[in-house]
Amino acid sequence: MFSLQLPVLEKVLRTVLVYGGLAILLRLAGKRDLAQLNTFDLVVMLLLSNVVQNAVIGNDNSLTGGLLGATVLIAVNAVWVRVINRRPRLTMLFEGTPSMLVENGKVTGNLHRLGLRRADVAVALRHQGAASIDEVARASLEPGGSIVVDLKPDARDLSVGEFRTGESEQVALIAELRAEIRRLSERVDAGFADLPPGH
Repeated sequence: MFSLQLPVLEKVLRTVLVYGGLAILLRLAGKRDLAQLNTFDLVVMLLLSNVVQNAVIGNDNSLTGGLLGATVLIAVNAVWVRVINRRPRLTMLFEGTPSMLVENGKVTGNLHRLGLRRADVAVALRHQGAASIDEVARASLEPGGSIVVDLKPDARDLSVGEFRTGESEQVALIAELRAEIRRLSERVDAGFADLPPGH
């Protein structure tokens, strides 16, 4: 159960090579496959882990071998993410750049080339608060596979800050109206005081 059936160096190399190979394959497959999974993509992702399992662990079914492989995967990923995030060129090379999908309420990107259906985009827009594509200022497919939406100003929900600003403006307006009513009331009272008795 605990004795390794493969040398440690081979186990580490297998894990690193499979990690690198999968990273390249997923990069070539496109951004959509990373986050916008449809049923077929989900099946592929589930089977992918099973397909590469033997490449990572080899003929080693030991607990120690599995934990070593998991440790190497986590460590390689942590180091790789930190290296890429410090170098914009590597980030662009391995993750790509955002692809514009919608600008000013019109689809501008080649959805077919990006592996997206119009329905995929519509669902993402709705999830981010757009009732229709006309309300979208811009939407882009980010390198991580998520669709980021910026709504037109008149389509955005009121933020807490905007509500507070509007509320304070209304309070100030009410205070001004009360002051004006008080002034008018005082003038009316003064006008009645000047009338001779009996009028």
